[in-house]
Amino acid sequence: MIRRPTLLVVDDEPRSVEVIARVLDEEFDVFTAHDADEARRILENEWIQVIFCDQRMPGTSGVALLTEVRERWPDILRIIVTGYSEPEDMIGAISAAGIYQFIPKPWHPDQLLLAARNAAHLFALQREHERLSLEMKLSAATAEARLAAQRERVAQIFHFDTLIRAPGSPLSQTCARAAQVATFDVPVLIHGETGTGKELLARAIHYSSLRSDRPFFAVNCGAIPDDLLESELFGHKKGSFTGAHVTRIGLLDQADGGTILLDEIGDISPAFQVKLLRFLQEGEIRPVGSNESKRVNVRVLAATHRDLHGEVGRGRFREDLYYRLCAMVLTLPPLRARRSDIPVLAQSILDALSAQHGKRAKGFSAEALGCMTAYDWPGNVRELQNEVTRMLVLAERDVLGADLLSPHVLRVAAATTAKAEPEIIALPDSGPLKDRIERMEASILTETLVRCRWNKSRAAEELGLSRVGLRAKLDRYGIARGATFANSH
Repeated sequence: MIRRPTLLVVDDEPRSVEVIARVLDEEFDVFTAHDADEARRILENEWIQVIFCDQRMPGTSGVALLTEVRERWPDILRIIVTGYSEPEDMIGAISAAGIYQFIPKPWHPDQLLLAARNAAHLFALQREHERLSLEMKLSAATAEARLAAQRERVAQIFHFDTLIRAPGSPLSQTCARAAQVATFDVPVLIHGETGTGKELLARAIHYSSLRSDRPFFAVNCGAIPDDLLESELFGHKKGSFTGAHVTRIGLLDQADGGTILLDEIGDISPAFQVKLLRFLQEGEIRPVGSNESKRVNVRVLAATHRDLHGEVGRGRFREDLYYRLCAMVLTLPPLRARRSDIPVLAQSILDALSAQHGKRAKGFSAEALGCMTAYDWPGNVRELQNEVTRMLVLAERDVLGADLLSPHVLRVAAATTAKAEPEIIALPDSGPLKDRIERMEASILTETLVRCRWNKSRAAEELGLSRVGLRAKLDRYGIARGATFANSH
């Protein structure tokens, strides 16, 4: 049962007390007192939330009693009921007793009920505010601990060790160098092909630095036009250009004390290079449409797939900006330069996708891993992720076979088997005609067999050959399942 709010009515006239109590009794638990002493005894023993008190009483007046209530029980809402309305009395009551409301006599029952409801509601709000304030004080240490734990988890997620690689991978050298530079507050230029994980490396640098408890932002400079990029980084004032309906705080301002990654920095225009150079030199930003500059403290990491040093030589990138950005240069090797990482990466991607899509998958067949390792992956990790996704979607078994790979991946693997270069798979452009045709034929045979899961009947039917004819060609080119990808590693 929900307890009703509790009120106290104090009046020296019994009839008045009885009538007020009868009106309020419909919604409240009502205690009554005929003088100040009786009222004190009730207040000391009951949890009173609102007190109605007559002003003119023998002995202690209503204002004097409520002044005492304010000192001893300050949470109680205090209401004066009086037939006298001298301004001096009202002003004195407000300042001394902290009166919540005056109710003049004669009063109307609805007026009395409304005052009681409002006062009880305000009392409840005060109590809730006090409770929440106490909770905030008590939970401050807990909140701090939780925040520290979250920061630690984020730092672990974006640690250098989470850049997946095999033992002895060329990527390990880059990560070791990045870990060395992370604690030094200097700009770093990260170079690498698209999809090699430049942003992941930048995040690892940030979360291993002294700025790890401050914000990290990444912006793709190559995907945003100059005017929008300026607004994105430096912010803008309301009305500074068409469409600027509100004032926007730029990312450099939001990242104050933290780190920002300027991805694809090599794609920015010469005009914006000047604006960026000014920020790097002076450490100040000026929002678009503003006449005031603001100093910010941001560590700048830059990333690009371009040869910026070569771009400087060709006059397409400012030399002074280049040297502002590259106190340290880190190069991320592409997948084709670290083929030993491909099986580890593919398995990690498969595990994540399997959990995400709720489709069970143990791993890849040796044949599939051989094909994947032989392929160059020009799109690097992103392309590998797309390929693994495709294989998982098409898979009917929990071990993903080479037959699920895209045709172009199989063609490269077949070319490796035939000891041909990937570039001449589609149409070899050197050597005698007979040799070039044979290389193409061997590649097509191997690709078809892999796709048909080495079912020679199906492969022969697809190629328009008899089983005998297919077997003769396999013997001629030395194509056998066990040795298919021996050279792909």
